[in-house]
Amino acid sequence: MLASPARREPVTGTRRHRRVGAVVRWPLGLAIVAWRYLWRTTVTHRSDEPGDASDLPKPLPPEVCDDRVQHIEGGHGDLLHRCYSVTIAGGDCTPELLLERLAADPNDWSPSGLAVFRRTKGHDGAMTVGDEFLIRLPGPWDGPVRVVGSGPRHFRLATLTGHLEAGQIEFRTEEAGEDVRFVIESWARPGDRLAHVLYDRLSLAKEVQLVMWTHVCLRAAALAGGRPRGGLTVRTRWLDMAGGQTPATRPADADRTDSPDEV
Repeated sequence: MLASPARREPVTGTRRHRRVGAVVRWPLGLAIVAWRYLWRTTVTHRSDEPGDASDLPKPLPPEVCDDRVQHIEGGHGDLLHRCYSVTIAGGDCTPELLLERLAADPNDWSPSGLAVFRRTKGHDGAMTVGDEFLIRLPGPWDGPVRVVGSGPRHFRLATLTGHLEAGQIEFRTEEAGEDVRFVIESWARPGDRLAHVLYDRLSLAKEVQLVMWTHVCLRAAALAGGRPRGGLTVRTRWLDMAGGQTPATRPADADRTDSPDEV
C-alpha cells in the first residue's frame, strides 16, 4: 500500500493568476530545449509501451513522509514510469565514486538553462536522507524535492507541495562488465491540472523533462571521465491511474531511434 496523498495547498485566485501568467515564460524553456536538441549528436533509443501495476513506485518509508510530500495518488492524469540510462566506457570511476561525484553538487550535472538546484535543508557535499532542494525551473513551477533514500550507489528524491510533478525519481550507478551504467528512473504524474495539460495534452513538459534527464546522462559520463557506449536509452511506460489500463490512444513508437539529439 502506498502512503496516503499529501494535503494540497488551496489554489487561491492570486496563486492561480500567478501560475497562469507564468505560463508565458514557458516558451523560453522550450527555446532552450530546441536549441540543445538541434546540436546534440548522441543517438537516443526511445520506446513507449503500456504499463501495469509493476510500474508503480515502491512505498516511501513513513519516517520521510509528511503532509508536504506529493504522492502519485495526489497527481493528475497518467503515471509515467521512465528510465533513462547510459553505459559509460573508458571512465576512471567505480559506480560508488561516480555516485559520490553526482551527489556532491547537483548543479555540476544539471542543465543550467533548465534547472538550478538550491539546497534548502541539509549540508553541501552529499545527498543525505531528509535533505531538501528547491529546483528553479523555466515555467510556472519550482521543483521542491526531498531526499528519501540514499546509499553508495543511489539516491532517491520525492516531490513536495508545489512541484510540477507528483512522484519519485532515483539516480543510481551499476556495474556493466568493465563499464559503469548510470540510470535515472522516475515514477510521476502531473502535479496539478495545468501541469496535466502541459504533459498529456500538449506534451511540452514531457519533452522538456526528457531533454533534461538525457543531458544529465551525458554529464554523468563526462564526470566519470568516460564516453557513452551505444548512445542513450529512454524507456517510457504509461499507466492509467483511473482505470488501471494504458489508454489505447497513446502513439505506438516502440523502439524508435532519434538522432541527432540534444547535448
